[in-house]
Amino acid sequence: MRNKIFYIFLVLSFGLRAQNEDTSAYFTRFKDKIVLFTDIGYASAPFRINYPFQENVNKLKYRNNFNPVLGLGVSYKWFSLRLAFALKGTTRSVSRFGRSTYFDLGTNFQIKNWFFELDAKSYRGYAIKNAYVWNDTLTKIKPNDIRTNTQMSSISINTWYFFDKNFNMPSVFGRTGHYEKDLGTLYIKPTISIHGVANDLKPIIPTELQNPLDDKSMSHTYAALDVGFVPGYAYVHRNKNWQICGFLGLGGVIQAKFYTTQLISRGFLGLAPRYDVKLYGGYSVPKFFAFLSLDFDNKSIRFTDLKYRQSYFTWKITTGIRLDKKKKQEKD
Repeated sequence: MRNKIFYIFLVLSFGLRAQNEDTSAYFTRFKDKIVLFTDIGYASAPFRINYPFQENVNKLKYRNNFNPVLGLGVSYKWFSLRLAFALKGTTRSVSRFGRSTYFDLGTNFQIKNWFFELDAKSYRGYAIKNAYVWNDTLTKIKPNDIRTNTQMSSISINTWYFFDKNFNMPSVFGRTGHYEKDLGTLYIKPTISIHGVANDLKPIIPTELQNPLDDKSMSHTYAALDVGFVPGYAYVHRNKNWQICGFLGLGGVIQAKFYTTQLISRGFLGLAPRYDVKLYGGYSVPKFFAFLSLDFDNKSIRFTDLKYRQSYFTWKITTGIRLDKKKKQEKD
């Protein structure tokens, strides 16, 4: 049914803002207003595998097909609820990239200088670009190898500690508040995540490119547990009713990683780089707002000469109105 009607995913997001002392000369919070908003955008999670497959093939590019996503939400005081639905139609050609399903569930909240984000996501259905180079059954007209069982999954707990107490994430997002003046701050982002890719007990790498002497090239799962820190800098600029905020961080994680074949599973310890890149900006006045958000993320796992690198890219345009709560009329 979901593939026929909307090819739909349901995204249920709760935002719980536990910060009480949020008054500042730097920003304004509209805690007593009911915020109604809608958004539209998309999320993509391409990944690639680098390995000396053949003399002229050392990289496989996996791409998911995705639908535009429409969201409807409401925020009031500490509570926020957003429902999102994938719209009918795909962004890329189904004959070239197949179909993908997408699931995302998350929540976030701020307590004083700390901002917390819990996120779980999954993409199923990928296509390997330009597989005709090594697959004789494909052509330039139909160049991609569609892999319907390939699935990426990730569960993350991220925390940002801002060294300036006036840095307020709800006001950065622009829904329940906005900034009044410029502000910059250093931050540190502790992070923990479980992530990886699997292919329903079948090899992720096509048979034509596997090395029978190297079991990791025949794996049906690459996965890792990451624990680490990403230090960075965030800056908010306000000009009249326009606001823009950027995050830039670079750090690393300690990684427990493993791969699994039908016969064996092997695990290792290592290090991996991580970055934090975000951009939020738009127009906001007390009664309404319109904001654009761009979010980049990366995950990577390396087994000697085989490297799996996962990228996440999300963009969204959000518009909404802030309504005054009706006060009960006093009785005569």
